[in-house]
Amino acid sequence: MTFLPDRPRPRRKPSLTPMIDVVFLLLVFFMLASRFGMDAVLPLPLASAGQGYAGPPRLVDILPEGLKVNGVETAQGDLVPQMQGLTEKPEDTIILRGADGAKLQRVVDTAAILRAAGFTHLVLVE
Repeated sequence: MTFLPDRPRPRRKPSLTPMIDVVFLLLVFFMLASRFGMDAVLPLPLASAGQGYAGPPRLVDILPEGLKVNGVETAQGDLVPQMQGLTEKPEDTIILRGADGAKLQRVVDTAAILRAAGFTHLVLVE
């Protein structure tokens, strides 16, 4: 009794189906893992597009746990009324400065509050 065939079997071609399945699984994974759509944009003027600064100082320091307007601690709810008292018109420049340890989201939220109140010229400094 022999276990070996008398003639050699033809070699099988490798199947590409498993490789194609893996490629499609990776494609689906990256499509589901990526984010589509518009990210939030913080419009800030370019340095060359600025105009001269006039009027009283309007410096908003954004701290990790609060705000300071011209060096004086201020609650977030009092920011807009204080800025309205320091500005003559909504186009006046307001300077935002993030302190060490302040999260970028706090800067963006503060800018959004001021923009919602009608202030259009915000400048972000280091």
